[in-house]
Amino acid sequence: MNLGGPSKESEVNDFLLRLFSDGDLIPLPFQKYMAQFIAKRRTPKIIDQYNKIGGGSPIRKWTTEQGTAMEKLLDKISPETAPHKHYIAFRYASPLTPEALQEMKADGVERAVAFTQYPQYSCSTTGSSMNELYRQLQEFDPERKMKWSVIDRWHSHPGLVQAFANKIEAGLQKYSAESRDKVVILFSAHSLPMDIVNRGDTYPSEVAATVHAVMDKLKFCNPYRLVWQSQVGPKPWLGPQTNKAIMGLGEKGHNDQLLVPIAFTSDHIETLFELDLEYGEEAHEAGITGLKRAESLNADPVFIQAMADIVKEHLKETSDKISISKQYSLRCPTCTNETCRHSREYFSDQ
Repeated sequence: MNLGGPSKESEVNDFLLRLFSDGDLIPLPFQKYMAQFIAKRRTPKIIDQYNKIGGGSPIRKWTTEQGTAMEKLLDKISPETAPHKHYIAFRYASPLTPEALQEMKADGVERAVAFTQYPQYSCSTTGSSMNELYRQLQEFDPERKMKWSVIDRWHSHPGLVQAFANKIEAGLQKYSAESRDKVVILFSAHSLPMDIVNRGDTYPSEVAATVHAVMDKLKFCNPYRLVWQSQVGPKPWLGPQTNKAIMGLGEKGHNDQLLVPIAFTSDHIETLFELDLEYGEEAHEAGITGLKRAESLNADPVFIQAMADIVKEHLKETSDKISISKQYSLRCPTCTNETCRHSREYFSDQ
């Protein structure tokens, strides 16, 4: 399960419409009408951005490669649960959740794992995908013949931490030996509206936990900060914003900065356009010549091994136990979304 992205120009408007229609991700007044207005207004701009990174999002390509490599590895390391097959359920672009469920139903799947590709949990990402899965299952499997369990977060898994650490070490090698240990590591994650944060969403703390685990693995070799990108609209969002942090550090004499997309498991528009092109151009114009980015995880073998290990351990743990984690069973303290309650009850009662 992941956000997804349009693979070609003709899919951009529908992608944006689904995204801005999702109250779990971006709560808006008069959501249906505002979503249509915003999507229509933003479509030309977003099409231009995708054209600058090759004409579409690579997230489906990378997700397919990740899933295929993971299932092959799982067949080897967990033969007792083989054969394994991955299905992609994107939230806002094809293949959408109904498409994945249709394929699974046609294949006669009886045991399924909802595996979020957002390592850090948020109600606006994993929570939204789980709510959509719950809604669609009412239609696709009303008799509940398919048994589900949920991997809802894995932000501090040792394999994930090692994969990020490896990418950072490789990124630091791009700097001279004299300046390498002074490079500021900027961990950049997608931001959240503060009203979501303030109702008790665990995302900020889980992203911070990933950052701390990675820096611990690296023996805190460099100064670092956690910053936030992709703010949309005038409402208050979690900060500081990545581009403002880059500029602020540059003004303080920190020319060498290494961006690390810490909440994304593959390249897409937020890395290829926002970090590389948009922020890169802003930094260059401001005279910051040492801004670089660590490579995304994509199909990195260490990362694939981590995914396979996570699923293997999960299948072992859920063979005769409850199908969701204790953290997923707990709603945000001030949550008023009844779908969140129903989806948690649904997946805990397997």
